[in-house]
Amino acid sequence: MFEFALPWVLAGILLLPLLWYYLVFLKKHPSIVVPSAGIFKRSCGKKRSLSAVNWLYLFALLLLIAALARPRSGDEKLIVRSKGIDIVLALDMSDSMRAIDVPGHISSAEAFSEGITRGTLKNRLETAKEEIRKFILARPNDRIGLIGFADLAYSFSPPTLDHRWLLERLKTLEPGQLGSATGIASAISSGTRRLKNSKAPRRVLVLFTDGANTVENRLTPEQSANLAKEFNCIIHTVGIGSSNAYIQTGFGFQRAQADFDEKLLSSISKITGGTTFRAADAEGMKRVLSEINALEKTNIEQPKYTEYKEYAPYLALAAALLILLGFFLENTFKLRIP
Repeated sequence: MFEFALPWVLAGILLLPLLWYYLVFLKKHPSIVVPSAGIFKRSCGKKRSLSAVNWLYLFALLLLIAALARPRSGDEKLIVRSKGIDIVLALDMSDSMRAIDVPGHISSAEAFSEGITRGTLKNRLETAKEEIRKFILARPNDRIGLIGFADLAYSFSPPTLDHRWLLERLKTLEPGQLGSATGIASAISSGTRRLKNSKAPRRVLVLFTDGANTVENRLTPEQSANLAKEFNCIIHTVGIGSSNAYIQTGFGFQRAQADFDEKLLSSISKITGGTTFRAADAEGMKRVLSEINALEKTNIEQPKYTEYKEYAPYLALAAALLILLGFFLENTFKLRIP
C-alpha cells in the first residue's frame, strides 16, 4: 500500500510554474550596456528558456515538495494475542474400561473378530485416549492437565502447555492400573486442587467414566462438585459405553454393560454449570470432544497495525544533491562574468 502521509503538501507543486516564470522572465542576469540590441536580436533565433542549472533547481524543489508530503508504503500486520483456559481431563481407568463398544454397522461375530485383529475396534480407554489426543492437539493455547482414576485418583500431569510431554503421559494409561473400582469423588477433588489457584479466565474439568461411583470417600461426588463450584471450576461429564459391548475374560468375550450413573453425572455438571454428554462408541466420543472443543473457546485478540517504510529522507537527500550540483555548475562551468 503506497500513500502520502500529508497529501495536501503536494499543492506546493503549483509553485513550480511561478518559479519557472520568474527564472525565465523576471530574474536579472549579468549584462553589459550597448547602444542597440537589434544586432543581437537578429543573430539570436532562440526563445527564452531555462538553463540546465535552473532545471536542476526546479527538479530539486519538486523533490522537496514530494518529501514534505511524506510518501510511504505500508505493510498491514496482525498481532495475535491468545489467552487460553485451564483444562483438566479426568479419565476412568477401572477394569471395565477394557470393554469394547461395538458400533451399529458391525452385526456379525466375524466382523467383530476382524475389527479386533485389525485394530479398528479398541477398548473404551484406548478409544478415549485417541480422541483426547486429537482434542489436546486442537488446543495449543490452553494449559491441559491429566488425571487417571479408579480406586483412587492420580495426577499424571498438572495443567501444562507442554503438550508433547502431556501426550507421552497419556500413552501410559492402562485399564486396571489404579484398581478396579470407580472413585468419582476423588477424581473431582483432585481436579479441583489442580485448578483452584489457576489465573486462567476459565477453569474446566472434563470427567470421563463408564461406571457408577463405587468408592466411598469423605466427600460424595456431589459434595466434591459443590467444592469445585466454590473455586469457579466448571465440570463437564462424559458417560462412556453402550449396551452392545463385550469384554475379554479367560472364557473369551462376554457381554458387558455401560453402567455409568447418568443421573449422578448430570447432577455433577448441573451443580457447576457444565454439560453432560454420552459417548456410546468411538464415533460418539469423537462427537462429544468436538462439542466440548467448540463449547470452550479460547480468547484470541487480533489487533492490526501498519508498518510503514518512509521515502521522504531519500527524496530530501536527492534534492540536496541536485541543489549542490546546481550551485557547483553555476559557479564553475556555467559561471557568467558581466
